[in-house]
Amino acid sequence: MAPRAQPSEEGEASASLRRIESTDSFIAPMPDGPVKDYRDYRVRKSSLIATVNWSHVIGTYLPTLFLIGIGVLLAQIVHQVITELSAQVEDANPGEHDFSLEKITAVLLGVSEIFRSITVSYVVEPLRSGEGGILSPHVKVTALILVVIGWIVGNNNPTYLLAFSTFKAPESWKVSHKEIIQMMKNQGCFNEDSIKFMERLLERSGTGQSTAWPPGIVQCLHDKPTDRSISASRKEAETVIFDIVESALKKAKLHPKEVDVLVINCSLFSPTPSLCAMVISKFGMRQDIQSFNLGGMGCGASLISVGLAKDLLQRRRFRGGKALVVSTEVITPNLYHGNERGFLLQNTLFRCGGAAIVLSNSWFDGHRAWYKLLHTVRVQSNSEEAYNCVYEAEDKDDHRGVRLSKEIVKVAGKCMEKNMTTIGPYVLPLSEQIPVVTSLAIRFLLKMTGRMLKMCGQDKLAERLPVKKHYVPDFKRGIDHFCIHAGGRAVIDGIEKNMKLELFHTEPSRMALLNYGNTSSSSIWYEMEYIQEYQKTNPLKKGHRIMQVAFGSGFKCTSGVWLKL
Repeated sequence: MAPRAQPSEEGEASASLRRIESTDSFIAPMPDGPVKDYRDYRVRKSSLIATVNWSHVIGTYLPTLFLIGIGVLLAQIVHQVITELSAQVEDANPGEHDFSLEKITAVLLGVSEIFRSITVSYVVEPLRSGEGGILSPHVKVTALILVVIGWIVGNNNPTYLLAFSTFKAPESWKVSHKEIIQMMKNQGCFNEDSIKFMERLLERSGTGQSTAWPPGIVQCLHDKPTDRSISASRKEAETVIFDIVESALKKAKLHPKEVDVLVINCSLFSPTPSLCAMVISKFGMRQDIQSFNLGGMGCGASLISVGLAKDLLQRRRFRGGKALVVSTEVITPNLYHGNERGFLLQNTLFRCGGAAIVLSNSWFDGHRAWYKLLHTVRVQSNSEEAYNCVYEAEDKDDHRGVRLSKEIVKVAGKCMEKNMTTIGPYVLPLSEQIPVVTSLAIRFLLKMTGRMLKMCGQDKLAERLPVKKHYVPDFKRGIDHFCIHAGGRAVIDGIEKNMKLELFHTEPSRMALLNYGNTSSSSIWYEMEYIQEYQKTNPLKKGHRIMQVAFGSGFKCTSGVWLKL
């Protein structure tokens, strides 16, 4: 890939954060030809998956059809009663009806009698044929269609995404690479080696020259001391969260009192009262709202919050409910002041950001929803190595920070492999699943054969057995767009290579990293926003599937698949 042109630091420092559209992006033409986009790229999509996708899209209209059907059924019953009463009146002319008070009263009594009969014998009487039946054939057909639609709707318990909003920092929060290094120097605690190390990290980070830092830290550029107090931390949290919550509720046309479930995830800042209490108090939400504050779950916490909100909404299956999910990270109190390299990465990669997501499981919200949640998968590693690879602690000089170990790439790779193995059967066509199963079966048989040969003393023969490589399924056959956590350029490059993705598949992740930096758990929503509003090399269409993939401390890998409605 050809290197992208670097803008001047002085110009970028004063300019506003510009939304770089895909035609102006840093993805430069390849040496042997133009960058592939969806028009150049050919991949054999699964017809079955396409059919399933459109069934979800069409299914959003079933509740409306159900209501229309009930209206038609009532009209047919009323028409049947009026026709039968008219036939009983001797002086009624054919095709004419008497609309006197007595006739209307008789119609109402006749309708109530039909519904009473259906209630008393709702199985026997409607199915009876001949003179004993109380319903005409066309009423029976309508009732049968309604039963089928009602059964489909009743067994479909969807989770819809009505709207989401991301935080756009004010100009006073935005800084260039040069200004970030100056902020580090102004702390007065970093030695020359640490400053040079952070400079190298910034150069290779993939972040742009206008990303957001909190005002409590940025103010050190203006001859003021850095403010890492609880008050400054709360101010950052309030600015970010209040803005995105208000915007998301406005987009979803939802009043704060209509929210039934509130879930907020913020890993490293957990004040008392909680962030949930802060939002409930600010927006005047209901006193019986279910609220949950998730901490310490890292960059993969957003999809965990979505999964929790989905599970809580299932308890409101028949009456439906609304959930508000907020994902953010507060930078102010978490600036590391030591000189150990394992801790310094957090000072150069993480930025201010946040996202608010409005969910609903009401049948009647499908027609106005943006997306439908198809699947969420969470895989948690349980080894000591995985537990310690992202670890909050003090260094030898008692400076608090988050230590990233060198094993994080290997741990993340194993965790993601398990996650993709779990979610694969839900999103991949059979033509991709069969080679995976075959590969696993052959590897197992070769492994068992080798053990048996060694037990029989045939070590040389065992060593000659062929090695069957893992089959890497082509997720592009079932997924149209990818939102890979913008944890850094190396993370995106690694996943792009291992999953054999095209440049336009990882463009949203690279653009989010360039424009906003690593905003922790909210980064996948900046990527979703880029796909939805800005990407031209792979435009979003109805029926497309979007996969979000994120990683978190512990170590965990979370993934979710959304369907565009």
